[in-house]
Amino acid sequence: YHNEYIETLWWILKSFYDKGLLYKGYTIQPYSPAAGTGLSSHELNQPGTYKDVSDTTVVAQFKVLRNPQSERFFTGISTDLFLLAWTTTPWTLPSNTALAVGKNIAYISVKTFNQYTGHPATVILANELQEKVFTRKKYYEVSTDEELKAFDFASSNNIPYKVHKYSFSEIPGFYLGAQLLDIRYEQLLTYALPYQNAENAFRVIAGDFVTTEDGTGIVHTAPTFGADDARVAKLATPEIPPMLVLDEKGNAVPLVDLQGKFIASLGGNYGGKYVKNEYYADGEAPERSVDVELAIQLKEENKAFKVEKYVHTYPHCWRTDKPILYYPLDSWFIKTTAVKEKMVALNKTINWKPEATGTGRFGNWLENLVDWNLSRSRYWGTPLPIWRTVDGLEEKCIGSIQELKDELNSAVGSGVLSEEELAKTHSIIQSFNHSKFDLHRPYVDDVILVSAKGEKMIRELDLIDVWFDSGAMPYAQWHFPFENKEEFENAYPADFIAEGVDQTRGWFFTLHAIAVMLSESSEEIKAINKHVNNPGVAYKNVVSNGLVLDKNGNKMSKRLGNAVDPFSTIDTYSADATRWYMISNASPWDNLKFSLEGLDEVRRKFFGTLYNTYSFFALYANIDKFIIDLNNQTPVAQRSELDRWILSLLQALTAEVDESYNAYEPTKAARA
Repeated sequence: YHNEYIETLWWILKSFYDKGLLYKGYTIQPYSPAAGTGLSSHELNQPGTYKDVSDTTVVAQFKVLRNPQSERFFTGISTDLFLLAWTTTPWTLPSNTALAVGKNIAYISVKTFNQYTGHPATVILANELQEKVFTRKKYYEVSTDEELKAFDFASSNNIPYKVHKYSFSEIPGFYLGAQLLDIRYEQLLTYALPYQNAENAFRVIAGDFVTTEDGTGIVHTAPTFGADDARVAKLATPEIPPMLVLDEKGNAVPLVDLQGKFIASLGGNYGGKYVKNEYYADGEAPERSVDVELAIQLKEENKAFKVEKYVHTYPHCWRTDKPILYYPLDSWFIKTTAVKEKMVALNKTINWKPEATGTGRFGNWLENLVDWNLSRSRYWGTPLPIWRTVDGLEEKCIGSIQELKDELNSAVGSGVLSEEELAKTHSIIQSFNHSKFDLHRPYVDDVILVSAKGEKMIRELDLIDVWFDSGAMPYAQWHFPFENKEEFENAYPADFIAEGVDQTRGWFFTLHAIAVMLSESSEEIKAINKHVNNPGVAYKNVVSNGLVLDKNGNKMSKRLGNAVDPFSTIDTYSADATRWYMISNASPWDNLKFSLEGLDEVRRKFFGTLYNTYSFFALYANIDKFIIDLNNQTPVAQRSELDRWILSLLQALTAEVDESYNAYEPTKAARA
């Protein structure tokens, strides 16, 4: 939290920036309305962030528009034709602008009736999901249209259905998703239209992520609230527009604001409501969530084919424990994907304990690497050192305090600043001269620079990810490269680090990512790596610690009354006995079942034996006034066979212990 630490962070970011590894992008990102900030992929993968939740899900009916493009799908059909799409997030349905199908997935058209309204309908879905959608509890299959016509909705509990067969299908009854592309459908909920290119919305497009594992084989696509949705929407020709509307200031905004509420102007009595009940203050959430309200509305309007509760995993914010949204945000990214192959290769040079964590959990994480979302939206923290003009055409990345002071002096002499801005800038320079200026936000937000073309430059308001702070520790703790270069070189890379297994996507990752990227972007780090023969890693060995559980293997908890106080345990049994019990009982990376009875046994049997053995020797050695004459020892070869055997055992034990320690196997050393 000192300026020196921040200065090193700025130096790292400047080296990335100069190498083209730091960029600004507008993408769909994990966003926490409760915390008011975007989240990085490694934050989203912290332990406990994915929770099982029960959500209202909807299989929505999207009505196909009859035109030359879709005409053949109406052959032999006298009802409305619908595309069935399943969603676990009904609140995104007002933002739907496309439906995605798998080009090589087989689809069918099925004649049936809506279970809520009784209206006849023909619906399109993936053939493989026919039995999951038309469950035997609710539906039964018939073979003729006459059987369908004879159906009486009012007097029946079960609903008939019949697969309709087209003559144009290569396989009777089936057709590939590629044949559905560019079919147009009616907008499901007509509360808004995209402010740009609305005529290109509401079409069927191809999606490489569409599967037949769940749902209907047709995916509701809302490009404003899904990364895959946005990607396939951009790939479509013409491009599918996202559901963005203009606010009162003329800014393009999604239908959901940064607080997690529908915008006030949204129709259907939804404006101003939170899209998830968890966002309401305690006791203020309505009985019916927005998802439930939308499901009821769609049922009444003959637009819902099936509504049900569904248990699935959903990501939550690691800080607030509230659900996240996927949201369109402007953010700064570190282009970690540019060094992905090197990160994967260098990871294989690190000695992981256990090895499976490095090759499996961490290795798999690196193989599926995405660019690092660096931006955070908070009031106080380490600021992003980038200043931009209002039009965004000019920008500067500052890499040191001296560079910032130089830019401030240039701004003073530019003649661009107002009198008030000039006075504030003079004050900031004076503060720097007396080492009193705090580089944290919000103080640094007062700094105004001037571009090469004479335009004012304002700092980007983003803070940087706190995990970047921690991953930069090897350099920032020494204020490298501004001082302590020799101390840093002697300590880099670390011989050994240890943390919990959850840090494979936290500290272990950020340490590794920054080290590898600096090995490509920093001449100072390249020189040191060459001198110390470091291929570009931050650490050589890593122990991924397991958990300490109770004696029955349950997680310790004050609530359950099974937690053990470490301080009272050490006071009672001693630190040495506690350490020996833990390290000899299980490898550090394995979960340890901690038992006070077992600890007491170690104290008595091991340390008691050791103490008594030494006491026996010391007692008689003192009586006999025994003193070792180091200058007159009997050569080993002349000693008794028993003495030589004991010495041999000692040497073998020493070798085994050394070998185990060198391999970072302390439990093997303890058991030797």
